Amino acid sequence: MNVLRRLPLLLVLLSAAGSSHAAGIHIGVVAPQSGNFAMLGAEITTGANFEIQAQKDKATVIDEACTEDGGRAAAEALIAAKVQIVIGFLCTETLEGALPRLKEAGIPAITVSIRSRILMEDALKNGWPLFRLAPVDSAEAAIAINTILKNWAAEPIALIDDGTIHGRELVGAIRSALEEKGLKPVFTDTYRPGQDQQIALVRRLKKAGATHVFIGGDRSDVAVIARDARNENIPLALMGGDAMRAADLPVPLQEGVQAIALPDYATLPAAQQTAQAMRAGGIEPDGYTLPAAAAAQIASQAAEGAKAENKPVAEKLLGATFQTTIGSITFGQNHELNENPYRLLQWRGNAFVPVTTPSN
Repeated sequence: MNVLRRLPLLLVLLSAAGSSHAAGIHIGVVAPQSGNFAMLGAEITTGANFEIQAQKDKATVIDEACTEDGGRAAAEALIAAKVQIVIGFLCTETLEGALPRLKEAGIPAITVSIRSRILMEDALKNGWPLFRLAPVDSAEAAIAINTILKNWAAEPIALIDDGTIHGRELVGAIRSALEEKGLKPVFTDTYRPGQDQQIALVRRLKKAGATHVFIGGDRSDVAVIARDARNENIPLALMGGDAMRAADLPVPLQEGVQAIALPDYATLPAAQQTAQAMRAGGIEPDGYTLPAAAAAQIASQAAEGAKAENKPVAEKLLGATFQTTIGSITFGQNHELNENPYRLLQWRGNAFVPVTTPSN
């Protein structure tokens, strides 16, 4: 993979930058360097290192073993390296092991990936300095509920899921919220995923009178349902969740299918300069690359502010607005993003684009 091939070079360049600019901020980066999550870890490390080098800061990169023991070991290494703040983290287990020691050392952590509500509840209860750049696990459902209530409240709605834990929980949360508002779906079901055709399902949706369908399932299943509805001349407005951000294979997605999903950060106006610079250096700004770069920007800005005001770094993370490559970021008193990053998107041509309507 291109990112993996370039990673050693980036680390060499970063070490040189850190040693020649000793006054810079010292940022820890925790991400898997090998194993099943190595590709995602490379995205985090590459994005973070790109921005750290640009800021003339210094980095200490720690391999993430995704175990509590590994988290404790990572914390000890970060403390020994005297980092001021640490970013990254793909695994809940790592943070559970690391956060108690990071608290003792006064080193805040920003995760770009972990969405567990329970972990943040534990962090707040125990005073662990955890901040979340990733959305909380209920954020997807919250935007879906709001969108359906605004756009589909007068329509006959169906809610279907693929039986997976995520699909079932997402649809369950939507159904409960809609029914609390007096909006009862005309059809609910769990379909069998991974099928070559879903003609029977779309016919049942027609028989039930559904015209608008939220699907808690993979992009490939949504594409099959959309294709079969079109072939059966059954008009269905379809909306899926963040799982829609996947390869457009094997069945191409139909024009107009909607998704509640995170935007493609590389297409955002705030990301253009960084994305172009990354591509010029042979780095594709996809996956966690840009969020990790944004985390590095936040880390540097917060630590600089803390140094100038002689305050703890964690204190400077609360309430301040940081200008980053993925837009303006503010952490609330609950250490979560102030703004839900999920958006209503629609498939146009060969990409999801924001739905620009008054309801969005």
